[in-house]
Amino acid sequence: MTPLKPETIHTDRLALLPLQVEHADEMAAVLSDPDLHTFIGGTPDTAEDLRIRYERLVAGSLRPGEFWCNWVIQLRDAAWLTGYVQATVTADDRGAAAEIAWVVGTRWQRRGIATEATHGLVAWLRKYPVHTLIAHIHPDHKASAAVATAAGLAPTNQWHDGEIRWQLTIS
Repeated sequence: MTPLKPETIHTDRLALLPLQVEHADEMAAVLSDPDLHTFIGGTPDTAEDLRIRYERLVAGSLRPGEFWCNWVIQLRDAAWLTGYVQATVTADDRGAAAEIAWVVGTRWQRRGIATEATHGLVAWLRKYPVHTLIAHIHPDHKASAAVATAAGLAPTNQWHDGEIRWQLTIS
């Protein structure tokens, strides 16, 4: 499989920008609300913590056939970052599977940003030989379940670390 490299994705209101280390300061503010971590766990990272994580993410996976694709979500009209989407794409004998995730800062929730960004991500992944999309969602996280449903994923009966596996099989 040809290595995947994130590129800018445009939707109606958003630009999904390939992650850069320089996004750390603004993203630390976007992700600073402790309530945001209710379902994703942990506590808010400092800008320095994010810089270190972003350096690893931008460098990419060391595993052959695994590609880390990460974007920040920018609200184009305001040029503000509002969250992120990501896909870990793993090559296999049928093409590739992608595990996707999304997080939108508390201030920008309930505006359809996560749904729109996830639609953009899914459309981008469909350009490649990705046959399965997977997301893991906490059973009480109704907002993420709604985003997954809107993107065409459906819950399975499989669990992973206390979360339900959602899946979309692309023919």
